[in-house]
Amino acid sequence: MLAAAALSLCHSVHAQQGDGTRVAVATAIVKPAKVEATAERIAAIKAPPGFTVTAFATGLKNIRIIAVAADGTMYVSRRDQGDVLMFKDANQDGVADGPGVTVASRPGAHGLAIRDGKLYLATVKEVFVADIQRDGGLSPLKLIIGDLPDAGQHPNRTLAFGPDGMLYISAGSTCNVCNENNPENATMLRATPDGKQRTIFATGLRNTIGYDWHPRTGELWGMDHGIDFLGDDEQKEELNKLERGKQYGWPHVYGDGAIYPQSTPPGDISKQEWKAHSEPMVLGYTAHAAPMQMLFYRATAFPAEYQGDAFVTMRGSWNRSTPSGYEIVRVRFADGQPKSIEPFVTGFLTDGGKTHIARPVGLAVAADGSLLMADDANGVLYRIAYTGSGQAKAALPAAPAGPMQQQAQRGNNVPLALTRPESNGGGKLAVQSAGFRPDELLAPKYSEYADGVSPPLSWQAVPGAQSYAIIMEDPDAPQKPFVHWLAWNIPASVTSLPEGLQEQPRLTQPDGVLQGRTTRGSIGYYGPRPPVGDAPHHYHFQVFALDTVLQLGFGADRDQLLKAIQSHVLAKGEIVGRYAQKQPPLK
Repeated sequence: MLAAAALSLCHSVHAQQGDGTRVAVATAIVKPAKVEATAERIAAIKAPPGFTVTAFATGLKNIRIIAVAADGTMYVSRRDQGDVLMFKDANQDGVADGPGVTVASRPGAHGLAIRDGKLYLATVKEVFVADIQRDGGLSPLKLIIGDLPDAGQHPNRTLAFGPDGMLYISAGSTCNVCNENNPENATMLRATPDGKQRTIFATGLRNTIGYDWHPRTGELWGMDHGIDFLGDDEQKEELNKLERGKQYGWPHVYGDGAIYPQSTPPGDISKQEWKAHSEPMVLGYTAHAAPMQMLFYRATAFPAEYQGDAFVTMRGSWNRSTPSGYEIVRVRFADGQPKSIEPFVTGFLTDGGKTHIARPVGLAVAADGSLLMADDANGVLYRIAYTGSGQAKAALPAAPAGPMQQQAQRGNNVPLALTRPESNGGGKLAVQSAGFRPDELLAPKYSEYADGVSPPLSWQAVPGAQSYAIIMEDPDAPQKPFVHWLAWNIPASVTSLPEGLQEQPRLTQPDGVLQGRTTRGSIGYYGPRPPVGDAPHHYHFQVFALDTVLQLGFGADRDQLLKAIQSHVLAKGEIVGRYAQKQPPLK
């Protein structure tokens, strides 16, 4: 029977809003009771022929994410205990040599990654780094990022280094369904290893805890959590190919293009417009299974047919009348593309779904090629080993860096928009600002070190103009030039913009103005944020008068905007402001 604390509830919920939507949804809350992971229950865990599942270590409480160093030393984070444990298996008998050794302590310790002899640790809002010492211990933790967004419903930040050498950070949504105020929520972030620079790599991801790069193609794949309270079979867990600058639907569109009935996009954007701007999932898996850590198998301990396939832990449902998840699944790939998702290790759900002995979270490949799985319910670190015949003969090489590097380099090392051939044509346009004079230092309120509000702009009316567009760039940034603001379809009757425009895809004042994606990866104005101590950077506010209203959707990047305005420029001009930051911001 379900534990007394586990609530089972089924009823119909009706969602209704101003667009006439009316949807009846049968919802369920079913939490299988936790029972002890006895030797008998562990022995009943099921895996394919030739595989064995054993306990590597037990009694570890809330273990979450696993990382394995080059010498085979294993590190496991414990969120509720706020620490990182170290394990070794020097005699290679498949059992930990002793109790876990605490090597780091930070409240909410969760995400782990290892690169170049360093361990990286993520909490809710921070990323730390430490040198791995010869005995496996760590040097004192050093803070490299301290301002990740507040977490809300999804506080479990995860880390992974891409083949491009950059640190990728998953930042889940604050809610089940909502329009986020912080553009870094519900995203995949990309940061330099020192934490000094980061951008938003992909958006519209409710909570992509697990992700990895295909060893042959170098492409990034991730499993995203589906929306709750849509019934037993909705929303399926999503497998997505993650690419720079793309949006993956959440919160208004999900799966292969289904419309969420209750939410409303900002700025009077229709859900069909949002759908047209969103990437559909590539594959789906049983709803509410809760995907966690994900990895591609590259080692040789398993049969060759497993190489290049991915494994994902499914922590298990609470929002489904028949529980799902509580397993490890295999994602079969062929020619670099996913073909199916199927159970691999099952049996953590027991007594016909009424109880469970594990909620799988962490997943890693040990030095001997076996899989390690962390259970955050009973605190067992499991080992999945292959003892049959027909093992792979050679490990797959590291994923190629090319695809990620090519994505990152798009739009870099190019001239300012005003001098690009796409903007050729027409006469000069005078541009002014009530907030600063030409080549003057911008007030701090216009920078991201302070208020981060857009400055007021005005320009002369151009006869025959049907709309205006704005491109703000910084040619002094490492990404040359850094795009800080894109706006277009400013009505022909509008020749000035007030201070502090909304940072959303579509404005309703002035009505119909669309905004695009900055180099940061956010939409709307993103103010100056030069490195502390740099000489003043130059910020070019470039205005273009156009003979047309652009047929270009919200969220476009600078190159897409330039392509759209080509042959339509009647006049162009700019005003340049400067900004420098002498003092580091207060933590």
